[in-house]
Amino acid sequence: MISRKFDIEKLRNEISSGSFLSLARALTLVENNIEPAGELLKSLIIKSETPVIGITGPPGAGKSTLVNAILAEFTKQNKSVAVLAVDPTSPFNFGSLLGDRIRMTKHFNNSNVFIRSVATRGSLGGMSAKTIEMVDVLRSANFDLIIIETVGVGQSEIEVAGLADKTILVLVPEAGDEIQHIKSGLMEVAQAFVVNKADRDGADAYAGKLKKMLNEQHQEIPVFKTIADKDLGIAELCDWIDNAAATKTAIDKNFLLAEHAYQLIMTKRMLNIDKDKLLSEISRERREGEFNLYGFIEKWV
Repeated sequence: MISRKFDIEKLRNEISSGSFLSLARALTLVENNIEPAGELLKSLIIKSETPVIGITGPPGAGKSTLVNAILAEFTKQNKSVAVLAVDPTSPFNFGSLLGDRIRMTKHFNNSNVFIRSVATRGSLGGMSAKTIEMVDVLRSANFDLIIIETVGVGQSEIEVAGLADKTILVLVPEAGDEIQHIKSGLMEVAQAFVVNKADRDGADAYAGKLKKMLNEQHQEIPVFKTIADKDLGIAELCDWIDNAAATKTAIDKNFLLAEHAYQLIMTKRMLNIDKDKLLSEISRERREGEFNLYGFIEKWV
């Protein structure tokens, strides 16, 4: 019988040598907490120098179309890129809706592109502990760049900064009055703003407002205008990504590692909480009589 240690080493070496099949297998093990996922994670040689770019923004901003255009631009340069698309979890089956992968089909047969979706798994901020682990698996492979596209709701814009070296916030001209809300938190984590769908009315004025606001706050953050579905403005954005990718954020590395450790420890402590069982028990107790949520929770804590 082949030893587990030998299997892990074999899988790790295949990932390092560029096998997408082995990489997909490792990501499946890690995402679903299938043995020997824990041993595999501990054995990884993580290339911390591989740049990770976070792309986030509200639904409808065209993030997936923008990622498509970025992939096309970088693959023209023969660069190898991995995309981790963080999809919303279905509240009914706790699975990912996989919308982003569907929109990226034209890159599926490109040997320089690896695309994987991961469900938010109920994380209110749009990120999960599994996302942290999966990014580390991707960083153990030989990619020139890793892109994380977040679901763009709740606090995901803030949370992605803990995983990405550079975070891009994608907006659309229609955001208009919402520009004031950008000040609360996002200014601290976004290294670039993209006004996508810039062929729409008000795009120039909106980009101008953004630049003015940034200047008032003495923030040297670029504002790009793109029309992603027509590949306009993409080359300039990719030049910035390429030049800025090697520059780390100013966030303290120890603080980020502590945040990652907190998320991972919390997840491991919650492993014995089965959502399906939770639903079943709630249904049973409600059928049997008066139900009190706090009394129910006390039995599980």
